[in-house]
Amino acid sequence: MDLQILEKKKDLWRISVKGENHSLLNLLRENAWASGAKDASYIIEHPYLSDPKIKVKSDNPKKTLTNAIQLAIDQATDFERDFKRDARSTK
Repeated sequence: MDLQILEKKKDLWRISVKGENHSLLNLLRENAWASGAKDASYIIEHPYLSDPKIKVKSDNPKKTLTNAIQLAIDQATDFERDFKRDARSTK
């Protein structure tokens, strides 16, 4: 994954995320909304010719994205814990 900050304003960040797809960007977009974003969206203009871009608008986009990332980590950790628990009981 290769990140490039395309636009960095007080209330808006746009980031290119090379090598990723809808899965990660949709998760970050949803979590940015849950973290208080005023606007959060992503675009993949062409699946083979362009890099996906995510846009987050909030009072503090860096904090909003950091919180969105931490929320994704927490969700993955919870899923792993529940999966391991349920996988033990199934044989």
